[in-house]
Formats: sequence, C-alpha cells, structure tokens
Amino acid sequence: MGHMTTQTASHDASIHALSAQTHESEDLERSERSDGSDTTQDVVFALAQIDTCVGDLDGNAAKVLDDCRQAAAHGAHVVVCPEMTLTGYPIEDLAFRATFRKAARRTADDLAARLKDEGLGGLFVVVGTVGATHGEQLPQNRLVVLHEGVVWAGYDKHFLPNYGVFDEFRIFAPGERSLVLDVRGRKIGVAICEDIWQEGGPVADLAGRGIDVLLTINGSPYEEGKTGTRQELCQRRAQQVNAPVIYLNQVGGQDDLVFDGASFVIAPDGTILERSAQFTPALDYWTLPTRSHDAAALAASRSTLAPTMERDEEVYRACVLGLSDYMAKNHFTSVTLGLSGGIDSALVATMAADACGGHNVYGISMPSMYSSDGSKDDAADLARNLGAHYDIQPIEPLFTAFQQQLHLEGVAAENLQARIRGVIVMAYSNSKGALALATGNKSELACGYSTIYGDAVGGYAPIKDLLKTRVWELARWRNRYAEEHGQLPPIPVNSIIKPPSAELRPGQKDSDSLPEYDLLDKVLAAYIEKAHGRSDLLADGFDERTVDTVMRLVDRAEWKRRQYPLGPKVTALAFGRDRRLPITSAFRE
Repeated sequence: MGHMTTQTASHDASIHALSAQTHESEDLERSERSDGSDTTQDVVFALAQIDTCVGDLDGNAAKVLDDCRQAAAHGAHVVVCPEMTLTGYPIEDLAFRATFRKAARRTADDLAARLKDEGLGGLFVVVGTVGATHGEQLPQNRLVVLHEGVVWAGYDKHFLPNYGVFDEFRIFAPGERSLVLDVRGRKIGVAICEDIWQEGGPVADLAGRGIDVLLTINGSPYEEGKTGTRQELCQRRAQQVNAPVIYLNQVGGQDDLVFDGASFVIAPDGTILERSAQFTPALDYWTLPTRSHDAAALAASRSTLAPTMERDEEVYRACVLGLSDYMAKNHFTSVTLGLSGGIDSALVATMAADACGGHNVYGISMPSMYSSDGSKDDAADLARNLGAHYDIQPIEPLFTAFQQQLHLEGVAAENLQARIRGVIVMAYSNSKGALALATGNKSELACGYSTIYGDAVGGYAPIKDLLKTRVWELARWRNRYAEEHGQLPPIPVNSIIKPPSAELRPGQKDSDSLPEYDLLDKVLAAYIEKAHGRSDLLADGFDERTVDTVMRLVDRAEWKRRQYPLGPKVTALAFGRDRRLPITSAFRE
C-alpha cells in the first residue's frame, strides 16, 4: 500500500471559487490556486468508481456522498468520480432539456451544501455533470469541483467523440479552456475522457504548465481488448505531461453499453501505481507523493492492484453486468426464457442465474414433434444445475390448431413453431413480471437466422454481440471456472458438443443453411467488424461462394436486426448504435 496520511482535508489548499452569480450563468473561467503557500504535501486521492443510472440525479448524488464520507474517514483530500456522475452517462437527448440541466445544477449545488453541512466541505470532490453555454443555449459535458459548500471550479470537455457508440458532437458544445487545480501545493490538471485520446487540446496545454498529476474522468464503455489500449494511451500522456495519470472510469450497465471500471494510476515509465477492480463499484486510494516527478518515489507510492481477468472472463462478466444492471435499473427481479437444450439458451440461462440468482430464472421447455429426447434432457439438466424454475409447455397441440386453419408448409410452418414459442415466453413475462430474454447470438443476427416475433422476442439479449464460436468458448470457460472453484459445472456437456440445430424439421442442422461456424464467424468478423468489402474478403483468402453467401445473408437481414432487443456491447463493433446502415438499400457488391 502507498503511504496514507491521517490528516483530514481542510483549508490547507484553495482554488479560485466561482461566484454564485457566475455559476448561475455557467461562466467557467480558468480556475487556479492562490493560497500564497510554496509548501507541497502529499495528496490522497479517493478513486470512486461509481455505478450510476441515467436520470437518477438524487440516487447518483447519494452514492457520491456515501463515498465522500468513507474517503474523508480514510484521510483523503480529493474524491474523484466518473464522467457525468450526477446525470449518468450517456444522457443522449436528455441534454437538450433545459429542465434536466437545471435539475442537474441544483443537484450539484445541493450536494456541495450537504457535504459542508456534514463537515466534509474541505474535500475537493470532482464529479461529472451536464452544463450549458452562456444563456443556456447549448449543453456541455462538464466536470465540476465541489469544495467548501459551493461549486468552486468547472471544466468542459473539449473533444466530442462522433464515432462508434458516441454522438456527442451532435449533443454538446465543446469547451475551450484548460483547468489546473491546486491542492496542498500540488498542481492537478484535469481532462474528460476523449480529451486524452486526441492530440493537442487541453493535454498539450497542460504539458507546459508543470502539473504534478493529470486527472481524467471517463465514461469509457467496455470492449474486448480495450484495457491494454487505455493503459498504453495514458502512459503516452503521462510522458507528455511528465507526471502520473489518474484514469477514473465509470462502472455498470446502461442500456446496451457496459462500463468496466478498471480505473488505474500510471507513471510515465508505465508502472501501474493503482488498479481498481473490473465490473464492480470500488473506492480505492492512491497518494501523490511529494517528489511526484521522481520515478523511485512514484514506484514507492504503489497502492491496491486489483487482479486482472483473462479475456473469456472479462467478456462473460461484461454480459452478466449488462443484464443485472438492466434488470436493476428497470426494476426487474426475475427473467424468463425458452430452454431448448442448445448452447445459446444454456449460456444465456447461466448468465441470468449469475445475474439475479437461479431461483429468479423461469426456464420453459417448449418441445415440438421434432425435439430430440437429448435436447429435452439437456434443458432439464441445465435448469436443475442452476436451481432455476423449469416448466414444460409442449407446442404440438397449439401448432396443430394453427395448421387446421392455416395449412402452412416449408419455412412458414417452421417459423410458426418459433412464433408459438415466442407467445409462450411473452405470456410468462407478462404473468410473472419477468424480463423476457432473447437467446440469439451475433452470428445468427448477422445472417438473419432467427424468426422475427418468434425466438427474437424479448426485452434483452445477453449474447447479442457474441459470435457463435465465442458462445462455445464462454460456455467452456464458465464450466471450467465452476470446476476450479469446487462447484458443479452448470452447462451440460452435450449442449456444448452436439451439432447446433433449430429442430424445426426432421434432422435439421444449422449447417444446412449456413457455412460451418468456424468459417462463418471469420468471414463475419472481417465483413462486419473490420468493414472489409467483397474484394477485401477474397484477398483475405475466403472462397468466392462463401463470401457471396455471407454478404447476401447479412445485407438482407438488416430489417430483422433493427427489431431485435438490445444487448450488451462487448466487441469493437456491435449491431445497434455502432453500425447504422439503411434498411432499404439497393447497393450490392
């Protein structure tokens, strides 16, 4: 652990405060220290990795207040919270509502006053919120510092991302000024997320101002492999400003985004000085030493280093957190889904049991005349392993009743079976107040290999961003994890090893309609995530017939994907806000 001072934050540091009048008009001039002291002291930072909810201003503020109480008892001087802490993130078009912005401002003022009333006014509390330009004309992504009962300083995000899941350039007005705080004689430069990803701007300005630490607050969504990228970036920024970088990230699920936390402090030489846990709220501490530009002094300041996860566990935890937070923030306590005995429903049910407990999972077996005994046994074994509710609702009588009137054949008859199952799942959802889960994977969504209003029904899709081969890998990891911890592996082995089938006709296998998944997923990854066109795919070494088949299937299925439930983004490019193509398009390669 790094050195922890027992001195409580007090009036030993100050920064120029915004007057009440200028705060009301959102005038955010550059704010710097003027305490007349040349002495420098250690500064204890409390890293409040908070799980926020968009729009829950009071609830988010309460979390900040609770962490501030603990931080003050620990001897902290600065409490750092994520990007847009008070409002939650991303707020999307809520930013345009003047009533929302005013409520957020009142929340910041009230929180500052509450901190002082509780004797915590000496803390410097850095929180994100929404602000506005002069005259309340345009919203801004804002960092504010609460100190001695007021909002003492503010900073607006300069670089507004306009790629992937982000459309901040459409929503916010950019900031123009950098900000340096002075706490206990130490210069703290601040930034917000994208500000450190782009060259120039506030970081370039701070590099010439002799700061002792660069503090950046973030709402950076998880995607596989991103942790190392963040650390490499922050090391470059630490070298640029010749000071350690504090990277404080949000944690939790918000709609189709998952924030993994994984906050850290890094030295210019790449040494990780503090690392917070992934996928869980945390309150950790790190002390900026007096000789903060000395590599040995920084190395000696190393604090808590939470263990890292292997990639399979990361992705699995992200999916579970996305589901559990979606449930909690939308007031669901249970889920329901169809259990076919296949790998997709098995993995989704296991994730659901990890998210809300097996006793809150309502699994439904809906066998037809084509369902194998093995699949029915696998579904029952899975439910028993998870401690889930398990009901059997045969669909053959309902199918026969429909057929007596409709006389369907071929694909229409196959889809009818899936739609009957969808009706049953939604009936359970309505009667039990349970969240219906869709069990489709990314490979199926890409190729349209799902029945709209059938197996595509649901309110949330936990494996929506996992290719089929990734589903198998995570299932094997989850079973291995259970064995390593002395638990019963939840997923029946047969569900993992048997050839996948929708079982909508005799002897049906997925490979009847699709290339083998090992090949299909490689083509999909190149076409979707790398945006390779036909000539690129052929140059990648894929055969012409496979390329044409996959491209045709993907292009024709856009209308289905638009109607599919949301699910957690875990790859670099997920279906949804990451990839926005027209449904009606005549372009073909």
